[in-house]
Amino acid sequence: MNEPRPAETISCNEYQRLFDACARAREILNEQRAEIFRSPSVLEAMVDEVLRSQVKYAQAYLVLRNHVEGCPRCRKVEAA
Repeated sequence: MNEPRPAETISCNEYQRLFDACARAREILNEQRAEIFRSPSVLEAMVDEVLRSQVKYAQAYLVLRNHVEGCPRCRKVEAA
């Protein structure tokens, strides 16, 4: 994922909401991955939870990308 834009360049509230949701999903996924690596014995349930988190992050990222491509205000900022 690209680096977050500085707050002053974000002109669309929907983008910020979607970006925050995507960042939260990524944070949860990273925390769960770290827990698996710290744990000497990984339970299958934890692995399943990480897989679900990967799907949630991928979906959140896709929604964010689709928004940027379809929103005239975000597209204008992206081109700048």
